[in-house]
Amino acid sequence: MPDVATILEASGALSGAAGLGYAKVRAPRVYWSLVGLPVTWGRFATTYRSTMEACGLTVRPSRIRAFVGRHGGHREVLPELPKVRRVRGTATGMRVRLRLPAGLEPTDVAAASERLRHAWGVHSVRVIVLRPGVIELRMTGYDVLHRVRMPRRVPTGPMVVPVALRDDGTVFTRDYRRVPHALTLGANQSGKSMYQRNLIKGLAKLPVGLIGIDCKRGVEQSAYMPRLSALATTPAEAAEVLEALVREMEFRFDLLSKHGVAELWELPEEARPVPLVVLVDEVAELFLVAAKQDEERRDRMVMQMIRLGQLARAVGIFLEICGQRFGSELGRGATTLRAQLTGRVVHRVNDKQTAEMGLGDIAPDAVPSATTIPPDLPGVAVAGDSSGGWSRIRTPKTTLDETATACREYAHLTPDLPFLAPFRPTRLIDLLTAHESLMASGQTSAD
Repeated sequence: MPDVATILEASGALSGAAGLGYAKVRAPRVYWSLVGLPVTWGRFATTYRSTMEACGLTVRPSRIRAFVGRHGGHREVLPELPKVRRVRGTATGMRVRLRLPAGLEPTDVAAASERLRHAWGVHSVRVIVLRPGVIELRMTGYDVLHRVRMPRRVPTGPMVVPVALRDDGTVFTRDYRRVPHALTLGANQSGKSMYQRNLIKGLAKLPVGLIGIDCKRGVEQSAYMPRLSALATTPAEAAEVLEALVREMEFRFDLLSKHGVAELWELPEEARPVPLVVLVDEVAELFLVAAKQDEERRDRMVMQMIRLGQLARAVGIFLEICGQRFGSELGRGATTLRAQLTGRVVHRVNDKQTAEMGLGDIAPDAVPSATTIPPDLPGVAVAGDSSGGWSRIRTPKTTLDETATACREYAHLTPDLPFLAPFRPTRLIDLLTAHESLMASGQTSAD
């Protein structure tokens, strides 16, 4: 009969194993820090040379190195490997900085990233170029996009909005000073609206003007009215708002010329106009026309958006365009406008052509990733920009009520813009406020 000490030891081991199994599923960050990181670090350290050789990431030694090796008594001079400069663990993975030998380039390592992932037992391996000849392997120990938890510390800045979590555990942001205009694509129920809600929720807290264009009669953006400086709910209203924005852009260029500066941020703070973000929901509604007499208005709107895309960055006017598809079939000017939208976010799409519309001209190797997003993971998307870099992201779940609450909370930040006064949704806001007051007092609309 086993003694009590043996029973306690066995039960303790079983409890520890059960606890680790629970942590792996319910607290993956804890499991990674306690178990995953030490195991992966050890596996990396002991198998680095053999893995690199198996993946073909070696080069023949230089003549000088071969000469020194042979005359130094070495029977065989081994091939050169990328030199490990630094290894450090993170809360979600591990990062390894490598110095590439002459003859290797970052694309060689990126092509072998899937083999490296399996060799070291991690969820993913991404290759980031830091400078010529120096790269960083960003390994992710587990699927951080399965349950999105934004870090406590997120990047901040005057025009920076944390929007989603990347698959390497870092935060994906919309930095309007670096990437002024963006296009978001995705099928129905792909999480496209959730991405927009999270973006607007973050923008509501910044000292910027928000202009909404929602030609679905405002069903999405009407909830954000307390924070909007203008709202257009029909193509006719959208045309007038775009005309007003172009006139404002020209006025701001005159202001820059008067002060002898090249962009808005160089103006003195007391003379600097407020930055503006134009939020276009379902852009196809601006391109499609039901009658021939509407074609002239459509062409005018498209031309104004192209002008804003080409010129407005310098004067602090930024475009956020959203839609299900955005190709040449929408009509003249669609591809020209798309070329001005540097930032791209593509959610789950119904066909490969849509993914190519969003990513094919900036990051062709990201297209297959966008076409394999499963339907049971809404909010997952592929994000890229004109630098050629891309990553998988996922937006934390954000409801319409949460975003609307943020817009009401920060309504005092809505700037007074006289040129947008005719489009200010004041009447609708008054009706909404009256309705909320009636509901709070227990009355109904019938009363």
